[in-house]
Amino acid sequence: MKETNCPLDGTTLLLKRGTPCGEGGADDFELDHFEEHRVHECVVYHGLKLVLGDFYDVDFGSYDPTYFGFEKRKRMGYEDFEWVREVTDTRRREGKYCPECHYKMPLLTFV
Repeated sequence: MKETNCPLDGTTLLLKRGTPCGEGGADDFELDHFEEHRVHECVVYHGLKLVLGDFYDVDFGSYDPTYFGFEKRKRMGYEDFEWVREVTDTRRREGKYCPECHYKMPLLTFV
């Protein structure tokens, strides 16, 4: 990937070993507790597939809906997701992430 800066806040992206979760997989707290969570692949909006841990799928509705091309008043939530599968291979892998917002590239490329 050629991306060097976070599209949300402009911070230089770093490489880090993280969990499969596209939202919190690089967060230090989550790295310490990732074996306690279940991880799922789901289709969220507009055909985007994301891997999210069982906290972050619920938290997804807290995003500003305009990030995803929706009107400001749109209510978003995990009940709208199409659940694809449970991710059983939860090994840590290296990938780009933003050290400010802690999001990994799969999420950042969508927003």
